[in-house]
Amino acid sequence: MHLDTLPLRQKMRISSIDWTQISDNEGRRLRALGIESGAIIEALHRGILFWRDPLAVRVGRMSIAMRSKTAAAIAIEAMLENDEDNVSHG
Repeated sequence: MHLDTLPLRQKMRISSIDWTQISDNEGRRLRALGIESGAIIEALHRGILFWRDPLAVRVGRMSIAMRSKTAAAIAIEAMLENDEDNVSHG
């Protein structure tokens, strides 16, 4: 499953990212914002009316927006039972 298909308000873990599908500038921005393998991510909102862009997601306490094309390069998987306990809230 990929981030662009994640149902709203469901938390998953990033399993891998295909950085070749993301521009260098966007990749640097996403890394700086904590988008990396193992991070817990939640889809919050999709676009306006019939558009699916942008996709708003939460990583930790931060909400960010990204294009659906970028989200499609991010593979996600179900969280383990203790993932929420291991997330830093600092």
